[in-house]
Amino acid sequence: MTADTGHDDPDGRTWQRPTVFGSQLIKYAVYLLVVVFFAWNVFQLRISLDRLLLGFSEGQTLLTRMLTLEGVGRHEISVIISGTIETLAMSVVATIIGVAISIPIGFLAARNVSPLLSYLLGRGMITFSRAFHGLVFAIIAVKAFGFGPFAGVVTLVFTTVGFYSKLLADELEDIDQGQIDAIRATGGSRMDVILYGFLPQVLPRMVGLAIYRWDINIRSASIIGIVGAGGLGQVLLTSFERFDYGFSMAIIISIIAIVMAGEIISSTVRRRIQ
Repeated sequence: MTADTGHDDPDGRTWQRPTVFGSQLIKYAVYLLVVVFFAWNVFQLRISLDRLLLGFSEGQTLLTRMLTLEGVGRHEISVIISGTIETLAMSVVATIIGVAISIPIGFLAARNVSPLLSYLLGRGMITFSRAFHGLVFAIIAVKAFGFGPFAGVVTLVFTTVGFYSKLLADELEDIDQGQIDAIRATGGSRMDVILYGFLPQVLPRMVGLAIYRWDINIRSASIIGIVGAGGLGQVLLTSFERFDYGFSMAIIISIIAIVMAGEIISSTVRRRIQ
């Protein structure tokens, strides 16, 4: 005797698992629209297999020329060292300034710390800072302040504020409310609540986030120079414009090295702190 699986309705229809689309017809219609939309985008972007294969061939030729490191002498090495120092300086200065600005904004943007008006103001500043991609803001900064590392530092500070203040605000909203209530119950002021209730709970996380953001800023400082905002990126752009591909590869290797070193240092310090 076969056990009743319960998959058949009394009227003889086979039971089917409900879908978010409501019906099978709508589900397949949505799938078809996705396929059509994908095909239309491929056509609009003029993606072709011939261009892809040609790109691989040209890329292989370019990579072969770059790997020779032709033309890399003492002068080029000194330029790379100077660009590396500038990149690291940009990342450190921007991280310190950005974190200093982000801390009060983060407290403003935490709902359990600030009144509604301050909360909305803080969240608005965070949203504005996060609305711009780093490269887009770097272009604006270069137009405003001119070429060089100053525009890069301004860009990194701006992006740091959006990143750090948002994560800090989220961290503040997730703390143990019991400690806060205990301080308030003893008659503690708002500043007492912040200093002895909020800060001890989030301080290790704040330090970890600052180091993590410094790691990100090292990478960003290497990239935003492509639009003229200083650092190794600007040196890399100049080398490509001169078709000095061996020098370009040496710069790329240097960028990879400092990014990896920053990642190792950041991970080690954050692991010990947290």
